[in-house]
Amino acid sequence: MSDTAPYASKPEHSLGRLYGTGPSPTRSEFQRDRDRIIHSTAFRRLQHKTQVFLHHEGRHFRNRLTHTLEVSQMARSIARALLLDEDLAEAVALSHDLGHTPFGHAGERALHHVMAPYGGFDHNIQAIRVVTRLENRYAEHDGLNLTWETLEGILKHNGPLIHADGAPYGRYAREGLPTGLDDIPASADLRLSTHASLEAQAAAIADDVAYNAHDIDDALRAGLIVLADLADVPLAGPVVREVLARYPDIAPKRQAHEVQRRLITRSIEDVIATSAANIASAGVKTAEDVRTAGRTLVTFSPATAEAERGLKQFLFDRVYRHESVMVPVRQSEAVVADLFARYMQTRDMPGRWGLAAANAPDDNALARIVADFIAGMTDPYALDEYARLFDAKVEFR
Repeated sequence: MSDTAPYASKPEHSLGRLYGTGPSPTRSEFQRDRDRIIHSTAFRRLQHKTQVFLHHEGRHFRNRLTHTLEVSQMARSIARALLLDEDLAEAVALSHDLGHTPFGHAGERALHHVMAPYGGFDHNIQAIRVVTRLENRYAEHDGLNLTWETLEGILKHNGPLIHADGAPYGRYAREGLPTGLDDIPASADLRLSTHASLEAQAAAIADDVAYNAHDIDDALRAGLIVLADLADVPLAGPVVREVLARYPDIAPKRQAHEVQRRLITRSIEDVIATSAANIASAGVKTAEDVRTAGRTLVTFSPATAEAERGLKQFLFDRVYRHESVMVPVRQSEAVVADLFARYMQTRDMPGRWGLAAANAPDDNALARIVADFIAGMTDPYALDEYARLFDAKVEFR
């Protein structure tokens, strides 16, 4: 595309799809990826999957779908400013949470725990499984048949997985490499030791921006904090003090929205300015240069990155671990663990899942089928299955 920078990903130079398709007269390859994701079953299910606060509580809390749409909008904004391919950034952003379980991170923790004897559970790998294997809408193949570049962006949401020498990279050095890396259908090697495209990096940092601003908003809605609690918190504090000083008499919800929008704007502007400088200093000329640059180029400034860590710690202490959040978290973890144990024992799953379970050759294969089934559930469906199997209704308190 002529209006993008030389180091942007070029759809006409894509490494393509596992299964060949004819050219489209109206859409680029990355636009086609975006459309395939939006029309997938897994994408629609996001509307009934928890972000932080369980869906049943109401109050317009965000779910996985609204979060994903917000990340997508921010990723496009960053990509546009940096002259990247907006469609690839959007496709990666729209697909980044497709592997998440019901009940948010609580469900993921529970599933990872029960899957420990069978290789564990990783939501990035699960997203890859969704788009390459589990979606079954197309006549000629399983999966969505996305381009190599979109698959790379999903897989490397947290950066490379290994160093050039094969040693685990980043958080994987502490946690170990996830199971399933040797079983990803793609048109070419996904190159686990290189960085992802700038478009994928834009989607990843947009995820952080969205989490920070919107978890504050949801925590305020839930009554876990008030704006004054944020006055001395890194990153958010200066914005809160400014808003409260300028608009002391407007309704709290209007103050909160003003804080949220200013925090998002300043965070994104910081990312754009910092990333432009990083790209210039790295001297990258092509998308391949980006992959071999040896560092992430789409970043916060050092000062903002440090402040963002402080804000995350505040949210962890005051919101994510608040007892009113933790009670339903513990209940939802128990639901996931109990469902897993029952399915492993009875193989009593509907449709293709039950058929696959009946033909599973061993417990490892069965466990992965069960994990795939549970991970694809919405919150309400998981609760319905729990009621069916245990004749008990979960009342989150």
